[in-house]
Amino acid sequence: MIPPGTSHDAQPTKVTEALRQVSNSKHGLALVGILVGGAALVAWILWLSVIRTCKLKTNIASVGTSESAPLLNPDEPPTDLQRDHTITLDSDTSLCSVCASLDFHQIFLDGIPRKEEIPLGSLSTILEKSYQCSFCRLISFHVRRTWRSDEFPHVNLSEIGFGMSSKNCGCIREPFYQTTFRCYRLHIVRTKDAGGLWKRHLALGEASPIIIHLLQEDAFKFGRPADLHGRRLKSTVDIGLVQKWISLCQENHGDKCGNVWKADRKLPGFVRVVDVMSMAVVPAPSSCRYLTLSYVWGSIGAEYWTTKDNIAERSAPGGLNMSNLPETITDSILFVRQLGRRYLWIDALCIIQDDSLDKSSQLRAMDLVYGLSLLTIVAAGCTTARDPLPGCRPRTRTLQQHIEVVQGLHLYVAPPRLGEALAQSTWNTRCWTYQESALSCRRIYFTGPQVYFECKCDIFCEDIVAESKCHRLSHNFLQSSFGETFPHLESFSSYTDAVYEYTRRNLTVESDIIDAFTGVTNALAMAFELGDPARVFQYGMMLPDMHRTLLWQHDPQTPRARRLLPNGGSSPWPSWAWAAWRGGVIYRGSEVYLRTRMGNLSSDPSVEETLVDPWYIVDHNGDIVKLDVHQRPWVILRPNQEKHAYSAPRGILDPTELTLDIRRPLDTGTLVFCTTCSHFGIVRREGEKPSAYAHGLFNILSTVSFPPIWVGTAVLPLEPTPPFSLDFVVLFRTSSRSVYDEENLMGYDGCLLNVMAVSQNEGLMERVGLGVIHEAAWIASRPEKKVVFLR
Repeated sequence: MIPPGTSHDAQPTKVTEALRQVSNSKHGLALVGILVGGAALVAWILWLSVIRTCKLKTNIASVGTSESAPLLNPDEPPTDLQRDHTITLDSDTSLCSVCASLDFHQIFLDGIPRKEEIPLGSLSTILEKSYQCSFCRLISFHVRRTWRSDEFPHVNLSEIGFGMSSKNCGCIREPFYQTTFRCYRLHIVRTKDAGGLWKRHLALGEASPIIIHLLQEDAFKFGRPADLHGRRLKSTVDIGLVQKWISLCQENHGDKCGNVWKADRKLPGFVRVVDVMSMAVVPAPSSCRYLTLSYVWGSIGAEYWTTKDNIAERSAPGGLNMSNLPETITDSILFVRQLGRRYLWIDALCIIQDDSLDKSSQLRAMDLVYGLSLLTIVAAGCTTARDPLPGCRPRTRTLQQHIEVVQGLHLYVAPPRLGEALAQSTWNTRCWTYQESALSCRRIYFTGPQVYFECKCDIFCEDIVAESKCHRLSHNFLQSSFGETFPHLESFSSYTDAVYEYTRRNLTVESDIIDAFTGVTNALAMAFELGDPARVFQYGMMLPDMHRTLLWQHDPQTPRARRLLPNGGSSPWPSWAWAAWRGGVIYRGSEVYLRTRMGNLSSDPSVEETLVDPWYIVDHNGDIVKLDVHQRPWVILRPNQEKHAYSAPRGILDPTELTLDIRRPLDTGTLVFCTTCSHFGIVRREGEKPSAYAHGLFNILSTVSFPPIWVGTAVLPLEPTPPFSLDFVVLFRTSSRSVYDEENLMGYDGCLLNVMAVSQNEGLMERVGLGVIHEAAWIASRPEKKVVFLR
């Protein structure tokens, strides 16, 4: 064939003439084929060399060692060497001098203690050598994937150094003492980081170690089983592997992975499920084994919801049209079929979305719906319902498992473990998904990198061989990344931890703040036999433990702002309930008031003696109802212990005290109780510097002496600027055993009063903040007895 633009009369080259002469000989045709094939091979090799050289020069230029050198682009397509997962190169030519001096076989055999950490050099050097060194390329791969290069294009990478040690992966089979069963993973950690560059530029904001695993196919080289070694990922999840995970849990964990109530419960008759075989929305059959779906709706919904208009059509076989459903839902239906199961609960399809009565009754049963399901499918890798489940079908995920051959061993950089993977997901930021996860006995997470399985006893994932029968002494490193653990052994700690996790998430509709938490409160009431959930929990608050429940505080970095209704109206929830306020909530003990500056550490609040009894609340009918609140009397621990000077006022006995001298009725949710009230000055604590915190520590000052003296501490919002003095009301007695009296060096055992800072308007009070005041100072302020109407 003559290339376009070539003249037919052009003088032939010497090679062409030689070929013509050869073609006239006896073996001409054979020699022509050999010469042409050889020429083509030489040309192909030269072309690859040129392309590779260009790519390597591009890589070197992009990483550089100077401050002006830009970071590698994580979105840049991988080079040929980066794509090569199977070709074994000679160890001397595929490693740099630093890595070639290491015996990786011995390292994976015996491990490297942290105190004997091996230095690997600066990050800039490692990146520069990644084009020729397969081990440096593994580290480079992780940096390319996690570095925020678009935000910080110019940094001096030579200021960050790395070292290598190893950690034991654990053991999942008996006998546990045999060292031959042990397997190690490599930890690449920072050895130097001037100015905290690594923390500032990582996607997660934390300098997590780079973890490198040995693939299971090389375990025999060490005389070990494949346990806890790496496993090659496939383009789609292995259904047989998922079924094995479920079976291992069901057969070996027993009641440990049962529902949160540890008792037999049944779904209410009004709950519907999707029959994935007949493609219809049907009443849940009695004792059926079904799966649930937890996902992010995103901005779509109405076009695929079940409504009053289509519920009859969808209840008939074939009435649910797959073509009208978003991919997260269709893939979940496909996945349930692949597992050989028949029923799936999906909120958008099983709840009539425009029927307020149906919606209300269904939402009150969320604890049962998720708590009784066989398995919850968590679409953690999806940002909206339009996204496919990663790995459910071909071409729905991009494999991120980068494998290199180092001294004949197949190594790869581990993907994020479960906790890290969830921390990066949109799913983990939504309020509704919290209870869906917390209430589920088993969860399978579809994330971008891979699929994870979690129950209350074990964690499995695609990239690690960890399937076992969970022997009593077995352990493995995956178990350190458990997601949600709920509930705990004690009701109040279960409640406070749930509030902490839940309030850090977001809501599209702020008025859903209570509905999206009802499943959790229902489960707590039933699991700890607290009584009727509707009476035990109101506005998200745990009423039987009112004294401690009132001790919630805003996360220090969260500005104080009330929630708004969709129509722009003010919050219907009282100020004393955390649900009335936006942002994170934290529970802390009295030690927070002893700090010199604000922090966000949580601690258990302690009540030494309750000082309010009884408590009342205005119900939805406008009636004032007495609450059943647990009381705690003061316990004398020492024979010579002095009696406390402050005593609680007599509780409300006269019904006329339960009314205000105002003509309008009390709002629903108003809390009514009798205590003492006093007035104190406040001033911002010295040493509190301007920071990102929206709340600060304030000294409470006595106004009965001059100059004013410090008698306590309060945590108050910084915006709007607090006044120079505030009213306080007593809640209960507490202690601080880490602070001592200057005269007798005795601890302040029960000498502190927990108080609430309040604002007043026409006899109604609103919560402003919390604090502690020394008992003697409170008595010296001459407090007055007061019936508090806390709105």
